[in-house]
Amino acid sequence: MVDLAIVGAGPIGIETAILAKRAGLGYQLIEKGSIVNAIAGYPTYMTFFTTSERLEVGGHPLVTATDKPTRKEALDYYRKVVQNEQLELTSFTEVTALERRGDGFAVRMRSRGPVGGAERVIEARCVALATGYFDNPRALGVPGEDLPNVSHYYGEAHPFFHRDVTIVGAGSSAADAALDLFRGGAHVTMLHRGPDFRHSLKYWIRPNLENRVKEGSIDVHFDTVVREIRPDRVVAEKNGERFDIATDQTFLLTGYYASPDLLRSAGATLDDATLAARLDPESFESDVPGLFVVGSAGFGTRTSDVFIENGIVHARKAMAAIVRRLQRVPSAA
Repeated sequence: MVDLAIVGAGPIGIETAILAKRAGLGYQLIEKGSIVNAIAGYPTYMTFFTTSERLEVGGHPLVTATDKPTRKEALDYYRKVVQNEQLELTSFTEVTALERRGDGFAVRMRSRGPVGGAERVIEARCVALATGYFDNPRALGVPGEDLPNVSHYYGEAHPFFHRDVTIVGAGSSAADAALDLFRGGAHVTMLHRGPDFRHSLKYWIRPNLENRVKEGSIDVHFDTVVREIRPDRVVAEKNGERFDIATDQTFLLTGYYASPDLLRSAGATLDDATLAARLDPESFESDVPGLFVVGSAGFGTRTSDVFIENGIVHARKAMAAIVRRLQRVPSAA
C-alpha cells in the first residue's frame, strides 16, 4: 500500500508528486502516456499563452528565450524536473478504475503496449486525480467524424501547403491554427455555430485573425453548423440552407472535457449538466473521503475555469490536506 496514488503526470500531477515526496509520503505517480502527455500533443511550434513563471513546479525555474515558453521548452523543462526530483513514476500505464477498499482505494491499472498490457492493482490510502481533459475531445456527433482526414488535434501547417483545410471552432486554439495554416500556405475556412468569434479569444490574436478575414485570406462562416463530413468536403448548414465546402483536411477544434469515468468508478457525485465533481474548495477533496481532484480533472465540461497555473494551486491545497490527514497533524498546525 502507498500513502498516495497520483493519477496523471501533467504539470499538476508532477507538482503533487514533488510535494508528496518532500512530505515523506509513500506515493506513486501514474501516467497512461508520457509525462506531460497533453503538452506533447499541442501544436508543434506552439507558444504558451501564459508566462514562464506561472508554469513552474517544485520551485524549479523555467528558463526560456522570451517571457512565454514554447512547447519544446516546456517539454524539456518538465522532463528535467521529473529526472532531477527522481520521482516515482509509472508511465504508459492507464488507471482503469478506482474502487473503495476499507479506508483506502484499490487502484486498477493496465500497462499500455502494442498487444495489450498486464493488469495489476495497488492499494492507496488516498488518491489525487490529475488527469486533465485533453484526451477527451467534444464530438460533433455527425457522419464522417471518424474519417482519417478529420482530427480533433492540430499539429503543424507544413503538410497542408496549397491544400484546402476546414477548421470547426472559433476559440483561441482554432484561431491560432487558422493563422498558422494561412502562413503555411493553406487555404483556410473556419466554421462556427455562433454569430462571432468566441469572447474568450485572446485579445492579441483577434485583430490579426479579423484582418486576415477582412482581406479575404481566411474564409469564415458564422451561425453555421456541420451536418456531415465527407472525404473531400464538409456539408454545412446556415439559415436552413445546406452548402458544401471543399476540403482536404478537417480540424474539429471545438474543445475538450474531463472524463467522469474514474470519478464514477469511485462513487463521486457529479453534476448532471456539467459532469463537474462536488469538491471542497479549500482542499479539493471530493465527497468520497480520501479522493482529491486537482486541476481540470474535476470540472467536467467547465474546462475554461482551470488552467495549469491555477491547477497548481489546487495541488498545493490538496497536498496540505492530504499531509495533515496522513501524518495526523492537527489542521491548526
